[in-house]
Amino acid sequence: MRHIGAVQVVVTADDFDREPTLAELDAIELESPLILAEVDLLDAQIKAMDHPENDVDTRRIRRAHNRVLAARRDAANRTANEVLPGGAA
Repeated sequence: MRHIGAVQVVVTADDFDREPTLAELDAIELESPLILAEVDLLDAQIKAMDHPENDVDTRRIRRAHNRVLAARRDAANRTANEVLPGGAA
C-alpha cells in the first residue's frame, strides 16, 4: 500500500507557529506587574495552607492582596489615560 500524504511543508503559517507581535508583547509588558502580584498572592495562600493559620501568614496574604489591588488600580489608570486613535472623546 502506498502512503498518501503531503510531500511539502504547509505554506501558510498556523496560528500557533508564529511569534507574538509587538502589540502583543507590549500588552504582556503592561500586564506583567499585575500577573506577578497575583502569583505572589497565590504563593502566600499556598504557603498558608501547609500549617495552621498564624499572624505571619495573615499579614503575608494581606500584603500580597494589597499589591494585587494596587497593580489592578495602576493598570486601570494606565488604560484610562491612553488616547485612542481617531480622536474620539
